[in-house]
Amino acid sequence: MDWHDFMAETEANIAKLNREIPDTAKAFGLMGKAAKTDGALSEKTKEFIALGIAIATRCDSCIGFHIRSLIRLGATREELCEALAMATYMGGGPSYAFSAKALNAFDLYSQDANPSA
Repeated sequence: MDWHDFMAETEANIAKLNREIPDTAKAFGLMGKAAKTDGALSEKTKEFIALGIAIATRCDSCIGFHIRSLIRLGATREELCEALAMATYMGGGPSYAFSAKALNAFDLYSQDANPSA
């Protein structure tokens, strides 16, 4: 999978839908903002939870969105791999395959964020 092309297409499709359902899109955005706000759990921890759910539900676009957020929040590859181990344990074979996709996305977007690394 080419994550860049896939996510660009996904974002374009979502933008098109948002124009058709602006009130729903606005409400969904507000819900996301509220859910991700630091509290007893940090935003990064919440993004790891969201990534686990994305893996369990086999949502490629969700994996892309949450991986990019985790990179923005400074998640390390070691933290990610521990989270992927738990997602695999809880979801079995299908989650194993989608965890591998998440690791691929993390490596790609990490390289984008740190081209010299």
